Amino acid sequence: MTLKLKVRRVGNSLGIVLPKEALVQLNVQEGDTLTLTAAQDGVRLTATDPEFSRSMAVFESLNQRYRNTLRELSK
Repeated sequence: MTLKLKVRRVGNSLGIVLPKEALVQLNVQEGDTLTLTAAQDGVRLTATDPEFSRSMAVFESLNQRYRNTLRELSK
């Protein structure tokens, strides 16, 4: 999907309005947070934080590996 977005003035800042198709593709609603990251070919807009996703993957791995130890420590 390729969309052309117009940059508009919003108060003292600049912003873009995302059309409905983009909101559906990103699976976001009003109040959700989007992450803008630098990519080799420009920028990438995602509905998830890649750093948080990596951190959660590490947590899940450690949680499975040390499940019994963590259970005993929580007592």
